[in-house]
Amino acid sequence: MNIRRIAYQTFFVAILVGAVQHAMAASPSDAVKASLNNYIEAWREPDAQKRERLLETAWAENGTYTDPTAHVDGRKALTAHIEQFLTNPMFKGYSIVMASEIDIHHHVFRFEWTMKDSSGKEVTGGMDYGEFNNDGAITKIVGFFGPFPELK
Repeated sequence: MNIRRIAYQTFFVAILVGAVQHAMAASPSDAVKASLNNYIEAWREPDAQKRERLLETAWAENGTYTDPTAHVDGRKALTAHIEQFLTNPMFKGYSIVMASEIDIHHHVFRFEWTMKDSSGKEVTGGMDYGEFNNDGAITKIVGFFGPFPELK
């Protein structure tokens, strides 16, 4: 009887320790927030190699990006798309920054962003919706420019 009690106690202690370790581990939302911060930073990074490294840590190799002006498949295509934005003379000195916290549930997220000109003035805003994998890497972003349409 004593051995059985010790076995049960050991079993329950192991379960409690596992639960505490799991609770203390980084949550999936922490991983996706880090990925999104690197993704946004990539839109401001002028150095192509640094930008590529940021996206390697944030973007799934086969992830897709869609906005009203483009649809790209894969990390390399996204890197090229961001390069086009950063080297476009029309957007010289512009930056994209987060304008809200990141809302996350069930492997999906959304957030607001703002595009600012070189003086820091807001040019436009938008909203991105996306999905992420079990590692927190972004697998899909769909972006929208401007405010939501008004109800008619």
